[in-house]
Amino acid sequence: MSKECEWCHSTNLKRINSSVFWELPDGTRAIEITETPTFTCNDCTMSYQSEQTVKEIEDQLFLINCKLIEKTITFNELMKIPRVLKKNYFDFFS
Repeated sequence: MSKECEWCHSTNLKRINSSVFWELPDGTRAIEITETPTFTCNDCTMSYQSEQTVKEIEDQLFLINCKLIEKTITFNELMKIPRVLKKNYFDFFS
């Protein structure tokens, strides 16, 4: 794997799936997203999601009806929820 750890710059990374906890855009509650693509560093032991995965989650949560989400959902289930909006009109960087 050619990617390096964002924390210690080691190339000793492993791709895993793990649970993350995310606050909904309206701030009413947090949810657990299981089976989320994650990098874990075998040297510094830090676990984190790539910027792309973070953006996918944030965009999806912004564009769907979050009231449909239970307390726990898998990453793939979250990404399959139909969007109310076509795109994030408040993302001026994409």
